[in-house]
Amino acid sequence: MTKQPEDWLDDVPDNEEEEDEEIIWVSKSEIKRDAEELKRLGAELVELGKNSLDRIPLDEDLRAAIELAQKIKKEGRRRQLQLIGKMLRSRDEEPIRTALDKLKNRHNQQVALFHKLEVLRDRLVELGDDAVPDVLNLYPDADRQQLRTMIRNAQKEKADNKPPKAYRQIFQYLRELAEA
Repeated sequence: MTKQPEDWLDDVPDNEEEEDEEIIWVSKSEIKRDAEELKRLGAELVELGKNSLDRIPLDEDLRAAIELAQKIKKEGRRRQLQLIGKMLRSRDEEPIRTALDKLKNRHNQQVALFHKLEVLRDRLVELGDDAVPDVLNLYPDADRQQLRTMIRNAQKEKADNKPPKAYRQIFQYLRELAEA
């Protein structure tokens, strides 16, 4: 008895069974790159201060390893960083990365705000009363009279080559307005 073309389909294995058994091969180089990346993440964590570390979701073992690495120098520190990288391999590092990115971003936002305030302060000292409406548009709670007094004092200090006390006061005042 000869097989009909429709019967040949019975000999072909189902694709679903093959997909379930499919193994994803990861190269040795890729494994090493991932391990190095986790060591770098561990090194970033070791460089953080205590307050910053408190904001990152770490379990007790990992936290203790990081605190120990902060105390160690040279070769011992390198080995401790390797241990931290190994510990991170067995954990989900995504929440840690997210928290670390938030910390970095907050720092960058603060730096950007300070630069903006410095430019505004310089403009106030340079233009005098003409720049006060710009500050009042940005910060409606600002005290016009106090601002004008500080500007005049800063301009006088600059003209007399005195230390920039009022100049710093303007920046401090603008910073307080921005934080409010």
